[in-house]
Amino acid sequence: MYIIVIGGGRLGYYLLKELLKEGHEVLVLEKDSRVCKTITDELGSVCFRGDGCEAATLAEVGTGRADMFIAVTGDDEDNLVACQVAKHKHNVPRTIARLRNPRNAILFKKLGVDVTVSSTDLIIEAIEREVPTHPVTQLLTLEEKGLVIVDVKITPESSTVGKTVKDLKLPRESKLALIIPNEGSAHVPASHTVLHPGDQIIAVTPPETKEALKAALSGK
Repeated sequence: MYIIVIGGGRLGYYLLKELLKEGHEVLVLEKDSRVCKTITDELGSVCFRGDGCEAATLAEVGTGRADMFIAVTGDDEDNLVACQVAKHKHNVPRTIARLRNPRNAILFKKLGVDVTVSSTDLIIEAIEREVPTHPVTQLLTLEEKGLVIVDVKITPESSTVGKTVKDLKLPRESKLALIIPNEGSAHVPASHTVLHPGDQIIAVTPPETKEALKAALSGK
């Protein structure tokens, strides 16, 4: 797979090393000549000095045959422009952009960037996983489907303890996929399944109804 990475900073450098290790053909576009030289000295001819936002530069490095285009500079606007040029001028099938401001995710999506990665969101998700008392943990984001997979814990204080699944007022597009009880084996919930303290519920929901799902399962 031919992959072009825009930005040879720390993130781009480590991404480049991992992609090369996996056997991909990778090229990094980097404006700073010193950064480009450092990469070339260590990893060989895998860095091209140039501006990833310029269509001519992208044409010169063969963006038209790239399978994937990843923009990881520290500037959201540069990442957006580079992905748009790659997508619309060179027909790259898959574009991925780094976000410094997670609020830009919707705009990037509307403007055709296939996947956005926000370091802020990744850190928040890591915190949620590490804090055992956190009632809702986001496990996975399915961007193309507009869904997230979450892990919701039923606490002893939840007013839904003792209720059945059919008694819950879940958001319309939310689905309960699996219940992992304190004791016994995991099972797919049915309408008559009763909720118990300590149950972990794996659910699928649109991001905008995550809080409503949390409220429906906790009864708060």
